[in-house]
Amino acid sequence: MNLFKNRFLNLLIIGLATLIFTGCVSQQVKTGAATPPVQTTSGASVKNSDPELSLMVSDEAEWRASEAKMMAAEWRFHNIVDTEFVKKYVTIPPAQGVTIIDSRPYLPKFIKGHIPTSINIPETKFNDMAKLIPSDKNRVLIFYCGGFECKLSHKAATIAEGLGYKNVNVFAAGFPGWVRDKNNYPSVSLEYVQQEIDDNKMLLVDSRPKKAKFDKGHIPTAISLPDADFEKLNGKLPKDMDNLLVFYCEGLECKLSHQSAKRAIALGYKNVKVFSDGYPAWKKAFGEKAQELPQAKSSKDEGVLDIEEFKKILAEKPDSIMLIDTRDPDEFKQGHIKSAINMNIDKLEKSVKELPADKMIVLVCSTGARSGEAYYMIQDVRPELKNVWYVDAGIKFNKDGSFTIAKPK
Repeated sequence: MNLFKNRFLNLLIIGLATLIFTGCVSQQVKTGAATPPVQTTSGASVKNSDPELSLMVSDEAEWRASEAKMMAAEWRFHNIVDTEFVKKYVTIPPAQGVTIIDSRPYLPKFIKGHIPTSINIPETKFNDMAKLIPSDKNRVLIFYCGGFECKLSHKAATIAEGLGYKNVNVFAAGFPGWVRDKNNYPSVSLEYVQQEIDDNKMLLVDSRPKKAKFDKGHIPTAISLPDADFEKLNGKLPKDMDNLLVFYCEGLECKLSHQSAKRAIALGYKNVKVFSDGYPAWKKAFGEKAQELPQAKSSKDEGVLDIEEFKKILAEKPDSIMLIDTRDPDEFKQGHIKSAINMNIDKLEKSVKELPADKMIVLVCSTGARSGEAYYMIQDVRPELKNVWYVDAGIKFNKDGSFTIAKPK
């Protein structure tokens, strides 16, 4: 009997401890529900080449471990929200009284995919672009970036709160957390659509009425599939459910492309995106030549160093390159590649004129966001440097100098 009582008491103590721990954790995250479980069939992003999205297909244990590490970090912002919280404000037309802000660099991240209705204010340019945020200090602000290991949104949120905004939140799971939910899809920018037209790898779908809109003007290569006739005409869509589908309509206030995207996902399509700015943005960019195929300005892989080549250089000739880790000093201290030097964006911008012209320069970070931003900054300031590259991949740095790379999916 005593043995039975002891076991019962032990189980009771364990149960109470679990409840207390769970309650404590749940209080730290504003939510409507827990972060969704892994959805490896989620769409839009499994085929996306952005390495941030490799986080999306990681197993549940790794995802939760990354979340726990972020929650314990000293640098994290104090108001953390989850996917369900963000979903409430992702509406078409955009919700009143709320601004969703992507803190990643415009190039190469925001253009490839972002949460619908969000605006882009890179953390490194926050002070210059803060005027894009309405002045109402009670406005709901939601910052996000490249996932649990990305500090950009936390830093931007801290600045915003310092400016007097009272309802500031960070969606720490970020863009990978958004597309992790199979029912969500990303928006893409005009540059992305232009490049995909040039590469001929997508089906561009005009969701507007055919006679009233499409026949009077549309984006080159697009097919007409009015949202009102979606059920009747969806046979126009490819049989391969992995094909890239990009829907558009009449701009940010237009629901048609978003409704069609949801219908396509319901049919089983796995790589669905929306060009939210739509035909008005295209026409504004190309004017009277809006229906002619434009010349793509540059490859979407501009400046990206092949992962295998990068690993080969480090293994055989590490001294042949100037390897710059663009993360913050505290991250660098926790682990970095042995031959790397640490220069975050601010420091690199101040020292860009000192970079050597006779040596290959390679930029790295943990997701490809900050290294990509550094690459384009160097291109703007010193276009004469032709041997500059960045690694667009998810990199985990270890204290012993070793590292692992998650290849783009």
